[in-house]
Amino acid sequence: MIEPIVVGLVLIGLIAMGAPIFLALGASGLLGLWMARGPIAFFFAPTSFFGQLNAFELIALPLFILMGNLLGATPVGQNLFRAAALWLQWLRGGLAISTVGASAVFGAVSGVSVAGVAAVGSIAVPQMLSRNYGRRLAAGSVASSGALAMLIPPSVPFIIYGAVSGVSVGALFIGGIVPGLALALALSVYIYIRVRLNPDEAPRETGPLPPLSERVRALGGIWHALALIFIVLGAIYTGFATPSEAAAFGAAGAFFIAAAVFRVLTFKKTIAILASSAKISGAILLIIGCAKIFGDYLNLVRVPEIVSEALIATNLPDWAILLVLMLALVLLGMLVDAVSLIVVTTPILLPLITAMGYDPLWFGIVLVMNLEIAVVTPPVGLNLYALRGVCPMLSVEEIIRSVVPFVFVQFAMLMVFVLFPELSLWLPSIL
Repeated sequence: MIEPIVVGLVLIGLIAMGAPIFLALGASGLLGLWMARGPIAFFFAPTSFFGQLNAFELIALPLFILMGNLLGATPVGQNLFRAAALWLQWLRGGLAISTVGASAVFGAVSGVSVAGVAAVGSIAVPQMLSRNYGRRLAAGSVASSGALAMLIPPSVPFIIYGAVSGVSVGALFIGGIVPGLALALALSVYIYIRVRLNPDEAPRETGPLPPLSERVRALGGIWHALALIFIVLGAIYTGFATPSEAAAFGAAGAFFIAAAVFRVLTFKKTIAILASSAKISGAILLIIGCAKIFGDYLNLVRVPEIVSEALIATNLPDWAILLVLMLALVLLGMLVDAVSLIVVTTPILLPLITAMGYDPLWFGIVLVMNLEIAVVTPPVGLNLYALRGVCPMLSVEEIIRSVVPFVFVQFAMLMVFVLFPELSLWLPSIL
């Protein structure tokens, strides 16, 4: 068993030296294959790489990323927040709760959490600060609710997990609805209880409520997003289109909204959006392909089987093993990006999960719930730095402190769906 230890140390060493994650995964995986099989490893590695990327489900990845980037260039996120704020103005903490609702809906049309933080946070945080909301409440509500995009379909992490595990992406999308809405509700309830206990964090709005006509007009500014959700998710759930085909509808719809409805696309901006989408998609696909090399090496030397046998041999109850795994995934998520965590841990943990009698679909859902915590947890929590980028009035240290209580709420909801798998499986079972 000395070879896997050497390969693991090489992987950790390359990451510690600042090597790109795809290079660290690919190089350590190739080294492991060479140590196990000799020169034939140089045949296995490219076969693994291109075999992983030759998955029809992955066509949806760049299309959903393009859709999110196109919508990020429009006022859709701002309109969502404005509409939610007008309708919830009567409620103490209504602006913070509006942030959660706007982020949830924006996540349903983008699938990328960073885009949601940038689109909603750029207007939500200044609005809350101008109305004397607590700085930590403002920052925490935006950073944590932006992560909902990872769970509420269409979700990029679900596409990646589906490609790695073979689980239906459509089923994953359906399975993410209940946990996503439950988590949004939990964050909203936490905000409400928090501001009731600490009224200074969210002063009550003074003056009359906005007239009904103004609130109705605000809804008119979000019909584009609602229509896009209906087109994309409706096409998938009715069986009219596969997730990849629906992603094409979504990208085309986002282009129409940006170009014809809001008219924000110039030739230069369109090229920049296409280039950014290609760059992000290429980076993710490189990680997926190189992680497949690393995963194939682990399977070759039976690491997943050894890990499964060792944990089962402890005779711990299933809930205890699951708790250990969830804590380990949360800790890994603090150090490794979401894409790498999916493609590296899935081949190792999925055999254990199936051996314990759990559904791979359920594991994909709770794995992505783990990633939601990871993107708001330092030092690799991308949402923290995305919020700092659009809200320079907040320091990174201030943002980090603000998300801590929200992380506890997210972890509590994670454990609910870990201990009661049927909560996330009942909707896919009936659809």
